[in-house]
Amino acid sequence: MDLATLIGMVGAIGFVVMAMVLGGDVGMFINGPSVLIVFGGSIFVVLSQFTLNQFFGAGKIAAKAFMFKIEAPEELIQKIVEMADAARKGGFLALEEAEIDNAFMQKGVDMLVDGHDLDVVRQTLAKDIAMTTERHDFGAGIFKGLGDIAPAMGMIGTLIGLVAMLSNMDDPKAIGPAMAVALLTTLYGAFFANVICLPIAAKLNVRMGEEKVNQQLVLDGIVGIADGQNPRVIEGILKNYLAESKRGGTDDAEG
Repeated sequence: MDLATLIGMVGAIGFVVMAMVLGGDVGMFINGPSVLIVFGGSIFVVLSQFTLNQFFGAGKIAAKAFMFKIEAPEELIQKIVEMADAARKGGFLALEEAEIDNAFMQKGVDMLVDGHDLDVVRQTLAKDIAMTTERHDFGAGIFKGLGDIAPAMGMIGTLIGLVAMLSNMDDPKAIGPAMAVALLTTLYGAFFANVICLPIAAKLNVRMGEEKVNQQLVLDGIVGIADGQNPRVIEGILKNYLAESKRGGTDDAEG
C-alpha cells in the first residue's frame, strides 16, 4: 500500500468536502447535469483517444498508484552479485537452482542457462524494458488525458449554463439552476483533474521510472554475469544506480 497516494488523495478530498460543509448545505454542490458533462463527457472524450484495450487496461495500471511492491535496488544488487559468484565458480548451470523472486531477472537467468548468445540476451531484455515502459506510459497517458480534458469539459458546461441563463432572463426561477450548472461544472472539472486524475498520472510516472531503473540494473547485471566479469566489478558498476549515501549498503561478493 502506497500511503503517500492514499493519504494525499483522501486528505485533499476531505478538505474540499469540509469546506463545502462549512460553507452551508452540501446538497447545493450536487448537480446532475454538471456530473454528466464533466465526468461522463471526460471519460468518453478520452476513450476516443485510445483503443478499448488500452482504456480499460488503465484501471489495472492505475492500481499501481495505490498498491505497488518493488524490490529495493540494494536487494537486486546483492542477488546479482551472489549469482555472479556462483556462475564464476560453477558456470551458468549453477544458476538453475537459484531462488529468484524478480520475474525480469528470472527471464534473463533462464536465457543464460539455456545458452543464448550475449547479444540475444541483451536485445531481448532491452525490448522487454521498452515494451513494459510503453504499456505503463499508456496508462499514465490516459489519466493525464482525463486531467487535461476535465477542466475543458467544465468550461463547456459553464458555457451551456450561461447560455441557458441568458435565454431565460425573463424567468427568475430558471436563472438559479442555469447558474448552478455554469459554476458547478467548472468546480467538478477542476476537482476531477487536480485531485484525482493528475496525481494518479504523476504517481504512475514515478512507478514507471522506478521499475525501469530496476530493470536496467538487472539487465546490466545479467550482461556482466554473461560476460564473466568479476563479482566485485559487477557490484561496483551496479552501485552507480544507488544514491551516494547508499552505495556502501550492499554486501561485498566473495573474492
